[in-house]
Amino acid sequence: MNKFTAALKRLSDSGVNFVLIGGYAARLHGSAYVTQDLDICYERSVSNFRSLSVALAPLHPRLRGAPDNIPFVLDEKTLSQGMNFTLETDLVDLDLIGEVSGIGQFPQIVDTAVSIELGGINYKVASLEALIRSKRAAGRPKDLNLLPELEAIEELAKIRDKKD
Repeated sequence: MNKFTAALKRLSDSGVNFVLIGGYAARLHGSAYVTQDLDICYERSVSNFRSLSVALAPLHPRLRGAPDNIPFVLDEKTLSQGMNFTLETDLVDLDLIGEVSGIGQFPQIVDTAVSIELGGINYKVASLEALIRSKRAAGRPKDLNLLPELEAIEELAKIRDKKD
């Protein structure tokens, strides 16, 4: 089991409501993109804040890029007062995204999410259309560079669907 699959399993086993987004979601749709972190859009509810903080506590989450002497506790209060968190953990770098550029929050992204099986577990993964919209809206060079490949994968999927 790779580190991404292990992190996803931990979140799933803890009952966290999330949709996999970003580079790893693109990989699951067939992209050759290599990513160094795991990105999820998480449901912003009190019960999910609790599930998320319990799931991540054993992995010692800390703010990515922040000095070690900056105090940080990822708990329900912290999650409720923030939106997006870029974290290092003992397992994987993890981005907790409360609002996805070009899409919105969890309710909007989960509506079009697809189910993809990974390691015997079905995960909600952002649709290709949602990934394309979010990459375009983010507008960063790394996102814009990924767009042609994602659009080609989407076009191939449409052609394949017409044949079926």
